[in-house]
Amino acid sequence: MFTGIIEDFGVVTNLVKDQDNLHITVQSAMTPALKIDQSVAHNGVCLTVVAIDGDNYTVTAIQETILKTNISDLKIGDIINLERAMKLGDRLDGHIVQGHVDQIGTCENIKEANGSWLFTFSYDQSLGNVTIEKGSITVNGVSLTVVNSGNNTFSVAIIPYTYEHTNFKQLKSNSKVNLEFDVLGKYIKRLYEARL
Repeated sequence: MFTGIIEDFGVVTNLVKDQDNLHITVQSAMTPALKIDQSVAHNGVCLTVVAIDGDNYTVTAIQETILKTNISDLKIGDIINLERAMKLGDRLDGHIVQGHVDQIGTCENIKEANGSWLFTFSYDQSLGNVTIEKGSITVNGVSLTVVNSGNNTFSVAIIPYTYEHTNFKQLKSNSKVNLEFDVLGKYIKRLYEARL
């Protein structure tokens, strides 16, 4: 379980295809604190550390993860958002994030807004996911609050700290992002549909 509060950047240093799997090697300042079998969120995707070598570590993505996330778009040199799993007893500064990406979204618009930025994303609503204004959403692993919610779009406001300390500053129109919708909202929606 994660909180959506990004700890560090990682740089992709190697990508190795192995049948249907993809081994991703990442260089990060937090590598010395990691251990094999530990869960780390990569742009919001929960992956297990399988190898450590100096300040590089490797994780493996299976075919299902590759198909449902933007991992297939990764290139050597890309910067990714990293977060280790939360510790029991810590404050939950973001919201409950499972690291299980629901679908890929597309950045539709970026607008500067007097010292912050308004990012608008679209997503395929036919997959059953919803957003609500002032609800939680995870974009590339970052816990955010929805400020505008449409049928298949939503917007989030990004403050300068978040812009500088995540890979939001690299996003542009048509960038693909990983979306994890609020788990509480998903359960409520499922219960509501079951009652109908």
